[in-house]
Amino acid sequence: MTKRLAGSAPASLDDTDRALLAALAEDARQPVSELARLVGLSAPSTAERIRRLEAQGVIERFTVQIEPRALGFTLQAIVRVKPLPGQLHLVEEVIRRIPEFVECDKVTGDDCFICRLYLHSIEQLDEILSKVTERAETSTAIVKSTPVARRLPPLG
Repeated sequence: MTKRLAGSAPASLDDTDRALLAALAEDARQPVSELARLVGLSAPSTAERIRRLEAQGVIERFTVQIEPRALGFTLQAIVRVKPLPGQLHLVEEVIRRIPEFVECDKVTGDDCFICRLYLHSIEQLDEILSKVTERAETSTAIVKSTPVARRLPPLG
């Protein structure tokens, strides 16, 4: 299968594609027969649609979503990171090596990175940030709740 190249025209989705993507986003482990029932197609047609969406790069992968609290991660933090002059690539490498950084976006603006961490304790936050603050300024916010969890972008 050939993945759609960045910069090419966006994939065109019909109502069935959108329904299929919504169902997969809800539970990607559903059997094709159940997905077919939900979208009103045969199982072979549904499987072909999934393959086409993968080939177009619309579906990148199927993954698992964990509940961090079930693993003892009682805190989440959002950390804005502003590397000191000349330290950008070194800071990026430090962030990559620390497993508690579960997401990190390189952004425009005063900060170069916005990162999400899962933590067992507030003391752990100090320990982790000490590895970054040698080369960057940080600003941290503790996550109180998540009114909008990661979700699909508008599909049309």
